Amino acid sequence: MVVASADRILLVGDDRKLSRLVTEFLENNGYSVLTETRGDRAIERIMREAPDLVILDPMLPGLDGLSVCRRVRAQYQSPILMLAAGGDEADELAGLELGADDYISKPVRPQLLLARIRALLRRAHRFDANQRRLKLGPVVIDAGQRTVHLDGRPVEVTTAEFELLWLLARHAGQVLTRDQINFVLRGHEWDGLDRSIDLTISRLRRKLGDDGRNPGLIRSIRSAGYMWTLSQ
Repeated sequence: MVVASADRILLVGDDRKLSRLVTEFLENNGYSVLTETRGDRAIERIMREAPDLVILDPMLPGLDGLSVCRRVRAQYQSPILMLAAGGDEADELAGLELGADDYISKPVRPQLLLARIRALLRRAHRFDANQRRLKLGPVVIDAGQRTVHLDGRPVEVTTAEFELLWLLARHAGQVLTRDQINFVLRGHEWDGLDRSIDLTISRLRRKLGDDGRNPGLIRSIRSAGYMWTLSQ
């Protein structure tokens, strides 16, 4: 028996057969699924309807999916899952660089899609309910409100960025390997190829004004991982 879920998913793609199959599968697993076929209309719907998660195909009429992701990302803080043509690393990296939280390759494998969606929503909901706050140098991170402030100014971050930032901050002064980070955030070890952690770190440094060549907040530990430094 499927337990009903309050989570609403907006599926943006113009492959009607794929959309129909994905919609039916997700609804059978308790999700409410909205669909949109055009990228230009998707922006307004994402901002107006505020779904709990967006599945976004890069190839769309009206406006491509990468442009949709870029335009909504600063204001839409819930997870975005990008679809990518099988083996198209350019699409995968571009989506992550523009703020997507994860990607899945086509042809879509239903059980893998479901696992990715559950993981993304679990991460988002965990921070909705968490009432903790950390102040590390000029950065204040509030896990209850899911907000980040730098020198008193708000910093807009995505779900994936917030979760990684919070993980590093909670273990300030401790080196976290990519395996550890991936296991905590995604439930499995790093495969040695996925660059999403590195790209998320790069975006966080940019948003926090942390020089990647000489970082003062998030340090890269060669052949190991990353660490939030205690030297601020």
